[in-house]
Formats: sequence, C-alpha cells, structure tokens
Amino acid sequence: MYEYFYGEQSNQFSFYRIPKILFTDENFKNISSEAKILYGILLDRMSLSQKNGWTDDCGRVYIVFTVEEIMSSLGCQNQKVNKLMYELEKKCGLIERKRQGLGKPNLIYVKNFIDNSKSHIKKCENHTSGNVKNTNQEMLKSHANNTDINNTDFNDTDNPFLPETDEDERAKYKELIKENVEYEFLIRNYPYDTDTINEMLELILDTVCSKRQYIRIAGDDKPHSVVKSQLLKITSEHISYCIDCLKESTSDVKNIRQYILATLYNAPLTISNYYGMKVRHDMATG
Repeated sequence: MYEYFYGEQSNQFSFYRIPKILFTDENFKNISSEAKILYGILLDRMSLSQKNGWTDDCGRVYIVFTVEEIMSSLGCQNQKVNKLMYELEKKCGLIERKRQGLGKPNLIYVKNFIDNSKSHIKKCENHTSGNVKNTNQEMLKSHANNTDINNTDFNDTDNPFLPETDEDERAKYKELIKENVEYEFLIRNYPYDTDTINEMLELILDTVCSKRQYIRIAGDDKPHSVVKSQLLKITSEHISYCIDCLKESTSDVKNIRQYILATLYNAPLTISNYYGMKVRHDMATG
C-alpha cells in the first residue's frame, strides 16, 4: 500500500504542466485529452532544448523527440503516437514537424498559440533543415513512420488562435495568467491581500507583454523570452509564497516593483527550499 502525504511532501515531485486553456477554450475541443497530455510533455522537453541551445537561424526553439521516445513516455504503440501527433499538428496547429532527411529524426516546433509574432514568422517562414543547427548525434535515431509525416506548408500565419492586435494579445495573456494562478481561489483565500495580488498579476502581465529585448531581474539583464517563460510558470502556490515573503521582509526596499518582480521570477526556483526550511525549523523547535 502507498503512504499518505505529510506536510510539504507533495512538493517533492516534478510535474508536467498542461495549459488549462486547452480544456476550457472551444478552439481545442476537437482534440483528445491524450493529445493535450502529449502537448504538456512536449512543452516540458522545450526546457531541455533551451539548455542545449537547439534553435534554428531564426531563433526558434525546436525539440528532438522520436516516436520511440513518445511511445515509451505514453506507454502506447506506434499507431497511437502518430494519431496524437496528427491531432496536435493538423487539427489545431499546436506543433509543426520539419523533416531533416533520411536517417535523421524530425524537428518538432512546439507552437505558442498566444504569442503574436507574425512579422517575425513571415521573415523566417521559408526556413529549411539546412538553416537548423546540428543536434546532438546521440539523438539522431530515426523512425520510418516519424519521417514520413510532414507538413511543409503549415506556418503560424495560418493559425486561427493568434491574436491580431497588441490589445488582443494582452487580453489573452491576462486570461492565461489568471487561469495559471487560479485567480478566484486566491481572492477567496487572501481577501485582505486582493490589491497585492492584483498588482502582482499586472506586473506579470506587463513584463510578459513587454517589447523589450532584455528585462532586469535583481540587477541582472535577462533575455525577455527567458523571463516570460519563467513568469508563465507562476501558480497560486507561488503567489502565496511571494505574499509571505513580502510580509516577512524587513528590508528597506527602494524599488518595490523590481523587488516584487525578482521575487516572482525566482519563486518557482526557491519555493521548495523555503518551505522545506520552515518545516525543518518547526520540527527542530517542536
């Protein structure tokens, strides 16, 4: 029999994150729950690609994930994998596959269905495998059915889910951020911190929608894409953690906006250690 969870033990695991909008938006009702789970797994692989520097000449991140690896991750057969990949690519445009050539796996571009980057995409839409940096040789394991399925004509300008104006983009991100942090839950549980919560969410929204190339975090200029990715990982737990940090802080903060932004950015990285230290302190002091 499995044991119960105690205290903060539930935070010891890693989780796949699947955007809630895939289950709530009518535009994604035509794809199966298994396809949405696969999209979450593909999103998780994006962080590995970023660390490995797997980008094409246009700066777009791609992943290398063979059919065999997907079969192993989902515990299913080849035919099922091809069906799910077809759903994500053809039915809703959440991914795009590019053929590299015989003996090499497809490159998979995981699409950001909210980000409005039409001008950049138009500039880069004619990219070929020759424009893509070489991947790790250990990953170059091919699968016949994987390299046979390709959509060279599909590009982001055909994606109906992309917003058309900056206002639409901001509205979409605001909705996504509220879903990520379970906004109604936060307001109910922190009725006296409503203003602080709203200020945090507006700060996240402003930063995510910023047109700056770099964002300053704790005195360090970081690429906007990195900051944006980190802030879109923020959940209700992270907001609660940041509220606790603000209440416990005794520092003379001169730029509160920068201080809160740094706290939010670092929340996914520091929350486990923070609560772990609290638990150990409570246990030591009885």
